[in-house]
Amino acid sequence: MLRAAASAAAAGALAGCDPHRDADPGAGPVLRASPSGAGHAVPAPVHAARPPTRVPGLPVEIAHGPRDGHAVALTFHGRGDPKLAKALLAEAERAGARVTVLAIGDWLDEQPAMARRVLDGGHELGNHTMHHRNICALPADEAYAEITRCADRLRALTGTIGSWFRPSQAQRATDLVTRLARKAGYPHVLSYDVDSLDANDPGAPAVRRTVLDSVAPGSVVSLHLGHAGTVAALPPILDGLRRRGLRAVTTTELVT
Repeated sequence: MLRAAASAAAAGALAGCDPHRDADPGAGPVLRASPSGAGHAVPAPVHAARPPTRVPGLPVEIAHGPRDGHAVALTFHGRGDPKLAKALLAEAERAGARVTVLAIGDWLDEQPAMARRVLDGGHELGNHTMHHRNICALPADEAYAEITRCADRLRALTGTIGSWFRPSQAQRATDLVTRLARKAGYPHVLSYDVDSLDANDPGAPAVRRTVLDSVAPGSVVSLHLGHAGTVAALPPILDGLRRRGLRAVTTTELVT
């Protein structure tokens, strides 16, 4: 049983922009300059990182995958206590599930080893901006910097800018943010059709109910690392999906 208390969420997923809300993979850490200029040990890049891929036939902004399949994508906004993040990934792996982590750049600065941990578990890693600001409300130059600075962190740690970009503090991207993401190298923006509301820390049973009451084949579910209730909710969520004949896969697996 997890005994670590979840840290309070800085912000939940918002609807739209409304205010309501290549080294050897087996090598150990290497000393290199951090993005802030200080030298510290970070993991060597790994070969498992997927670069962004344009998927023909898909819209620029993706909210869900095919509705006639048997898969869903559980996507996690990446920030918070690394112990909770590792516990959640371990729960997913025990169940044979793969997830997508949209990492926040300043979290990667603090926890660079998490990039390797995500990828080594067979999961997928993407970009959720540098500081988790309300990107839809920012001027173009600041919004672009939020995207590219996180992309730079991902490239330094994994060799690519990550598979997906998801706007911060927004469920849907504005046209401007979509254009900036494409300029930064992301052909698609990743939205979602199921909000677990787990960032509000309602407790594991509530998170489980919210997800299972709304999920459908092809759903992209928004969840968060750094919350003990989410870790506790994951096994029953995965069991509920299995009982419905659904499996949790990475977003790339869902849409390709």
